[in-house]
Amino acid sequence: MSDEYENKSGYQAQSSETIHAQSSEAITGSGSGITPDMDYVRPAELPEQDLYHPHSFIEKWVFCQDAKVIGVQYFLTAVFTGVVGLILSWLMRLQLGFPGLAGFITAEHYYQFVTMHGMIMVVYFLTALFLGGFGNYLIPLMVGARDMVFPYVNMLSFWMFFVAVVVLMASFFVPGGPTGAGWTLYPPQTILEGTPGHGWGILLMLISLSLFVIGFTMGGLNYMITILQARTRGMTLMRMPLTVWGIFTATVLAMLAFPALLVSSIMMTLDKLLGTSFFMPTILKAGEVLEYGGGSPILFQHLFWFFGHPEVYIVALPAFGIVSDLISVHARKNIFGYRMMVWAIVGIGALSFFVWAHHMYVSGMNPWFGFFFASTTLIIAVPTAMKVYNWILTLWRGNIRINTVMLWCLGFIVTFVNGGITGIFLGNVSVDVPLSDTYFVVAHFHMVMGIAPLMVIMGAIYHWFPLVAGKMLDEKLGKWHFWITFLGAYSIYFPMHYLGFIGVPRRYYEMYDSPYMTSGVGLNEFISTAAFIVGAAQLFLVFNIIKTMKTGKKAEQNPWKANSLEWYTSTVPPEHGNFGDRLPVVHRWPYDYNVPGAEQDYLPQTAAPSEVAHTEVEKT
Repeated sequence: MSDEYENKSGYQAQSSETIHAQSSEAITGSGSGITPDMDYVRPAELPEQDLYHPHSFIEKWVFCQDAKVIGVQYFLTAVFTGVVGLILSWLMRLQLGFPGLAGFITAEHYYQFVTMHGMIMVVYFLTALFLGGFGNYLIPLMVGARDMVFPYVNMLSFWMFFVAVVVLMASFFVPGGPTGAGWTLYPPQTILEGTPGHGWGILLMLISLSLFVIGFTMGGLNYMITILQARTRGMTLMRMPLTVWGIFTATVLAMLAFPALLVSSIMMTLDKLLGTSFFMPTILKAGEVLEYGGGSPILFQHLFWFFGHPEVYIVALPAFGIVSDLISVHARKNIFGYRMMVWAIVGIGALSFFVWAHHMYVSGMNPWFGFFFASTTLIIAVPTAMKVYNWILTLWRGNIRINTVMLWCLGFIVTFVNGGITGIFLGNVSVDVPLSDTYFVVAHFHMVMGIAPLMVIMGAIYHWFPLVAGKMLDEKLGKWHFWITFLGAYSIYFPMHYLGFIGVPRRYYEMYDSPYMTSGVGLNEFISTAAFIVGAAQLFLVFNIIKTMKTGKKAEQNPWKANSLEWYTSTVPPEHGNFGDRLPVVHRWPYDYNVPGAEQDYLPQTAAPSEVAHTEVEKT
């Protein structure tokens, strides 16, 4: 994408016999056969894109077209929604652990808190943060592009997301409050009287979800086209960092899965406003037949979970990619089985569309359907387990740095494995049916979709903060932050598995008298106390950031001695355009660490073959 290759006319005149090696594909490690053409990389196929340069404060920091600023905007907005979701979870735990202590928490409020907490954390926090935040900031830097290919559309995607968040938060202030139908929004009770927020609350939720999907479609097209069309010279698909592969595959999943959420939101809105019956069956109320009839509530469940289970991997795949890169950098070792990791990401994405109905075992489905979805659930565990093995083998005999970033990565692996094991329980029909409505599901879901991705987010913040801010976060505060969060999270969710086994039901505002509640009451108090502590522990990160920005150590150009392109920008933090006058030329993958014969323990992606001809560098 740049003009630094000065021998374009010479390239036309050269014969194929003259070119003995093209880039690093022909490097054998012996150092023999070096020719002047060893460093050859094909010239750019397209001219560089013209960047829009802001002319005012508003254009630079508010309606900005720079993907890095948009990424920070996504990140901060998602964190705001996450804080709201955290506060709602505190209120729920306050009621469950200490019933009646907060008199303002009624049964209606509790169900509204449950609904808003679930939808905020899954969609508006995790999805927006991984794809909108990390995706916007890292994709152009990691593939060697100036910016996203459609900067204006990228800016619009963020503001559409922002409007969606505003609409969602507005539901707290309308008559009746937000919807309390449960975060899965199952009809028919969702839009009927008697359900909290059945008026304006559910309408604003559905409108917000529709706006979110529209906004993401704009951003998602940008991510895919940038990765496919705007990579710098030499950056083949199989030289991309796994972070980019994870975000790319997750974006493809979202583009295919989010339409199901969009159409189901529109159809339910029509059921509510116009009296249609897409999801509303014939209903008797006090002996009187309501105006609805002929609709299928099960149809909504299929649409919702056709979105809902790929959504798990829309969050998980970027996390897989990020943690792979962090482990490789901080273990000073090339990622084990790179191509296997890539195809595992792609395979998990494809299989994620064939497992959705394992969320619906209790819906009365045909047993043969249960058998099919139980089988696909076990099959998708295979590529997922391959990734875990590859992470462990990457760590094996590596020069591991036990710093804050690595601690978060190790915490993620342990947590994800624990959550995955409980998923095998719930993937089995005969086990899932009795556990489906208990706290066992809450524990499993939060371990896989809550704590595990959060640990990757934290590791990524500590890893890339020097790139964003040009300063190093404090290691001591970071380790305090990790240990309190890690041990506290296990104090919350490990006991919930026991509550599920003894039959404590989820979604209940308060527990009724029963034989098992003797142990359940004490555990709920313990879990709630741990939840308050873990939430408050996130202030370590806030304090760390403030302290670092005021008095922190200035970061070097490449403090982690990493190989990927984001650390080789012309300035730190990167300016608009990322790479100065000339874009980098890539000769290798980003995982060449501790290569025998190399002067340093890392080889940047820009290191030309002639510079490493005496080393035993791998063919990439």
